[in-house]
Amino acid sequence: MIPGMGGRGMNPAKMKQMMKQMGINVEDIDDVQEVIIKTTEKDIVFDSPKVSIMTAQGTDTYQIVGKPKEIQREIEIPEDDIRLVTEQTGKSHEEAHEALKEANGDLAEAIMKLSE
Repeated sequence: MIPGMGGRGMNPAKMKQMMKQMGINVEDIDDVQEVIIKTTEKDIVFDSPKVSIMTAQGTDTYQIVGKPKEIQREIEIPEDDIRLVTEQTGKSHEEAHEALKEANGDLAEAIMKLSE
């Protein structure tokens, strides 16, 4: 427990003063429209979030407050891969593309699937 909190919360001005004494600076970023966190499988999107930067010991830490939505990322299949699968299997462009999507871009798996 932090001294002076008393279970009811601390005066924001006093909290800011204590943080400044500890070498911690917190600054809000105004007018943020969107924050996107991209992973290999999905995007995590925050619309109109509240974002602040906390600087402590020379390191910036970003805090995002808001309701995220997850969007699954669709794998991008290069045309060269589609062409290779069509040449190896004799299947159509669309069939090769779909097989590659189902195989998460794995050429060998897509060719084996279409060769069955």
